[in-house]
Amino acid sequence: MLGLKLPTDPRWVNIVEKNIEEILTDHAFCEQKAASTAISFIVLFPEYTELVQEMTALVKEEISHFKMVHDKIIARGWILGRDRKDEYVNKLLTFFPKGGSRTTFLVHKLLYAGLIEARSCERFRLLSEELEDEELRDFYRNLMVSEANHYTMFLGFARKYGDTEEVNKKWQALLDFEAEIMKELGKKETIHG
Repeated sequence: MLGLKLPTDPRWVNIVEKNIEEILTDHAFCEQKAASTAISFIVLFPEYTELVQEMTALVKEEISHFKMVHDKIIARGWILGRDRKDEYVNKLLTFFPKGGSRTTFLVHKLLYAGLIEARSCERFRLLSEELEDEELRDFYRNLMVSEANHYTMFLGFARKYGDTEEVNKKWQALLDFEAEIMKELGKKETIHG
């Protein structure tokens, strides 16, 4: 359903198991960044009323996810660590050339956001199936559903605001690029790395 060209190696969960504190910290910041991304759509594209409405709802949802993850960290007697660079996202954001029309910029931003959500969904599915910690398995199962909805929403907006055929070509090319990135990742206890 997600269309990802290279699935995560299931052994990634073994890396996560060794440092749950680290994955929860990384996950918390991913949720915060997702809320920030939704806010950026509102700030950059206020004339797209439907998008603004959906992004407003998304900000609330993503920040509530941040709180849920932060609460898990606190419940385990830990504190939120520092944010770190997201190597996956930084590499992904190099795919589309800079410049172009406002609509092109919007479509590219939507496609990036959709792919990040798709990969998060795939990773959450793995965690929900493979983690030994039953509480976290349930937690990630519930979050997985939200991420799938976000992925389809972003892709739907890209197809609505851009030329559907062109958007579909760009989406497939971005998926191919992302698969190449993923060959080098999956070795760290981070949501995307």
